[in-house]
Amino acid sequence: MTPQFSVVGLVVDDMAKTLAFYRRLGLSIPVAADSEPHVAASLPGGLQIMWDTVDTVRSFDPTWTPPTGSHRIGLAFLCSSPSDVDHVYRDLVDAGHHGHKEPWDAFWGQRYAVVHDPDGNGVDLFCPLGE
Repeated sequence: MTPQFSVVGLVVDDMAKTLAFYRRLGLSIPVAADSEPHVAASLPGGLQIMWDTVDTVRSFDPTWTPPTGSHRIGLAFLCSSPSDVDHVYRDLVDAGHHGHKEPWDAFWGQRYAVVHDPDGNGVDLFCPLGE
């Protein structure tokens, strides 16, 4: 049997802050999950995103340490229009999240922006131009 890609997992320092960020991006996550050590949410297409606290990861991998330097994972969220890229970016930055790259019209034909989630992971916002 061929393995099937089904989960993106992220390790978080503060579950409540991280989940609040992803709720702003439209993920349906109950507020009661804010105090949980492990949380999962379903994504369109059958994928899941899961978050584990540092303590949870260290419970089964005591030598785990956070990566240093540039992160090598990025998540991307398709917005409904180019102006929605601007709106979502501004909403996240106004809520105190780090705006890495303000919205711009990318040469590959998309309106694009990058914010960082509370753990420093890049989260891209995009929409094809002309939509």
